[in-house]
Amino acid sequence: MLLWTRYAAPSDSALTAELSESADFARIVGGGSVIAAGERDHTAKIVVDGLHPGRWYYYRFVAPDGTTSPVGRTRTLPAGPTAAFTLALFSCSNLPFGWFNAYGHAAARADIDLCVHVGDYFYEYQVGQYPTLKEAIPGRTIQPDHELVALADYRLRYATYRSDPDLQRLHALFPMLAQWDDHELANDAWKGGAQNHQPDEGDWSVRSAAAERAWREWMPVADIRWRHYEVGELATIFLPETRLTGRDRQYSPAAIIEGASDPVAALKRFRETDYIDPARQMLGADQERWLLDAIRASAKAGKRWQVCAQQLIMGTTYTPREAANWYAGDLPDYVIERVKTARLVADAGLPYSFDAWDGYPAARDRLLGAAQAAGANFVSLAGDSHNGWAFDLPHGGHPAGVEVAGHSVSSPGIESAAKGASDADRVAALRRSSPQLRWANTERRGYATVALTPDRMTASWHFLDTVAQPSRALAGTHSMTVQQGRNVYDAG
Repeated sequence: MLLWTRYAAPSDSALTAELSESADFARIVGGGSVIAAGERDHTAKIVVDGLHPGRWYYYRFVAPDGTTSPVGRTRTLPAGPTAAFTLALFSCSNLPFGWFNAYGHAAARADIDLCVHVGDYFYEYQVGQYPTLKEAIPGRTIQPDHELVALADYRLRYATYRSDPDLQRLHALFPMLAQWDDHELANDAWKGGAQNHQPDEGDWSVRSAAAERAWREWMPVADIRWRHYEVGELATIFLPETRLTGRDRQYSPAAIIEGASDPVAALKRFRETDYIDPARQMLGADQERWLLDAIRASAKAGKRWQVCAQQLIMGTTYTPREAANWYAGDLPDYVIERVKTARLVADAGLPYSFDAWDGYPAARDRLLGAAQAAGANFVSLAGDSHNGWAFDLPHGGHPAGVEVAGHSVSSPGIESAAKGASDADRVAALRRSSPQLRWANTERRGYATVALTPDRMTASWHFLDTVAQPSRALAGTHSMTVQQGRNVYDAG
């Protein structure tokens, strides 16, 4: 079990980690010594071995002067036959956009075994950009006030977010698997740059290295980019990295149609050529090989579920023709241009987002094809979009898996700009245009849970009543099931 803490002091500090099976620490059953070093922003991580599988433990850190940290609780993964296991899925937590009520609601539950955060743990923007000063919730202030570029910037933004009591409580009560998406780095990051990285902000490799270093200092994560975890005989959870390791630059629809006399014809030519280039990578060749081999090994070993906790939606989404009527009022110019371009892209038979797996169809085909050929029960977990989605994931016209795409903790979704239609109308149009889409919610914030048993996966999307003020009240929950061996959502 990897344990994390931060101990702010004028110099390096030797800490002692202690684990116990009871909250009073009457008997210490594990631990060790670790240094909270100034060069790591006074953070400390230690891996404790020799623990029993499938068991809750309490832990704390003891400082050189004998003072102790707040007590945390964690749970080791089970071994052997496992009757049930439930994970909570989070993404896209933007502090000034609202309160982290999703974290608070999940932390109050007694039926969660593990938390999974698939990215956008924070946002890199300067104060007043996203959200604007008018949109920002009073009392939800971030530091530094400028865009994150240097190591000190990223460290301070983590410190700001970690001051949130609901996030603190979630970390204190549950183990977490986490992976960055783009905003822990910069918007729409890829291996050679990012949409939100400009030449006057220095070299991208320096900035991304600083962001990755701060991530490893401040997050309870292993110091490797991709990894997998075994949930007894029930499941394998894969945690790939989709931004820095091997991702080729995203295609830009605006660049494709620039100067074209017939934009739709230009997009159709692109659809038949560069778009399906088999050399394009989302993960990079080495990581892709690891993931495909690991999925095959898990299925061959008889694990009931192969769960890929990654960042981007795999299901294909097309912009409905009705979407042109959803956007009204005083919208920023970039939103208006994005809506116009999305319509042209749809007319050319192309999907909406080239930043998601829809922009890397050959890489997705290789992944889903390998899962299908292995006889895997493949479940993609995703975030990034700020809305909730359930997709069937076919390959070659046959089921290859399903997707649970969680809505955001606080970042606004489609509803923030598409105010000219109700959620029901938006979802109905999206389902008509996107055959893989089985369900969606385009108006609420929250989180999802995924309950696994040997025979069934149940995905539940939990909608918070508000993020405008502290509250744990739910506006509702939607659940869907998948029978083991079917790789499609049940009807209904």
